[in-house]
Amino acid sequence: MQPDLAAIAEHFQFEGRFVDSFPHPAGGHINDTYVVCYQTGDAVRRYILQRINHRVFTRPEQVMQNVEAVTAHLRRKIAAYGGDPARETLTLVPAVGGGTLHQAADGGCWRAYHGIENARTYNVAESLDQVYQAARAFGNFVSLLGDFPAEQLHETIPDFHHTPKRFEALKEAISRDVVGRAGAVAAEIDFAMQRAEQVTTLIDLLERGELPTRITHNDTKLNNVMIDDLTGEGICVIDLDTVMPGLSLYDFGDAIRSGANPAAEDEQDLSRVVFDLAVFDHYTHGYLDATRGLLTPTELDYLPFSAILMTFECGIRFLADHLQGDTYFKIHREGHNLDRCRTQFKLVADMEAAYEGMVAIVDAYR
Repeated sequence: MQPDLAAIAEHFQFEGRFVDSFPHPAGGHINDTYVVCYQTGDAVRRYILQRINHRVFTRPEQVMQNVEAVTAHLRRKIAAYGGDPARETLTLVPAVGGGTLHQAADGGCWRAYHGIENARTYNVAESLDQVYQAARAFGNFVSLLGDFPAEQLHETIPDFHHTPKRFEALKEAISRDVVGRAGAVAAEIDFAMQRAEQVTTLIDLLERGELPTRITHNDTKLNNVMIDDLTGEGICVIDLDTVMPGLSLYDFGDAIRSGANPAAEDEQDLSRVVFDLAVFDHYTHGYLDATRGLLTPTELDYLPFSAILMTFECGIRFLADHLQGDTYFKIHREGHNLDRCRTQFKLVADMEAAYEGMVAIVDAYR
């Protein structure tokens, strides 16, 4: 049942008179997102009203502290180079009672953003230029936050991209088998176990001081970049709930995972799931155009591997959630998380076959 959005919206400092509301067409796996429309004179402005999933983000106040700090930093940096902060980063709407978070009577936590007009997100790239633009936007994001003090951010989801711990969680899910599904996914479990030695690679490099900690987005899907309708440029990175200290390789690798497959993330016909090397080329080009001079040689060396590892990590997360009874990711059909797992594992296999070509592309742009 859709909540009473008009009543919830009264708790935020929107301008004008409430006239309409509807679910945001982009949807999302985690939070519940809506559009609310307010009229001032002859003009109607759209705002984003969002309920934070408190089962995933158990401390919503820390999420909002991070978002407030990061967007304030980005606004200063964007203004300093003559950009438009109102379009190039998110702008929070204050809550009536102060701060940026409203807790409803049912315990749900809500926040609101100004809408960005004449720009939109895309679940699937309509051109290779969109791939380039999204990559450049994410690269610019990590570059602008290069001087942000990492100790000021909360870890909103502890060990979010800690692949060894994700792998241990999978092994526990297999062992417990709380809903009796392990026997039917033996092939997927075997695929995961065959790659057990790879899971510690990036963490080991970090612990040895060979990779730097950076402020990263940690959810670098194409649909987390607003593309300008007129210019086609990637103008604003959105969905900042998982912005926290991490590795640039997490962001790069997860973007390739989510963007270099022309099929849907939950495609059931695995023959349609393929790794598109042209997408990898354009994404690498855009990302390095924004981060060239920032990334270290070791970061550059591990860009191709990061794509494989982040795809594998996502696959084992979907598999673990399937085994645990679908408690984390929203599902819309029986076996939905298993379908998602299988697409990721198919991509892993394709990337492994294309690895030398990926290395050559990185070498061409580095």
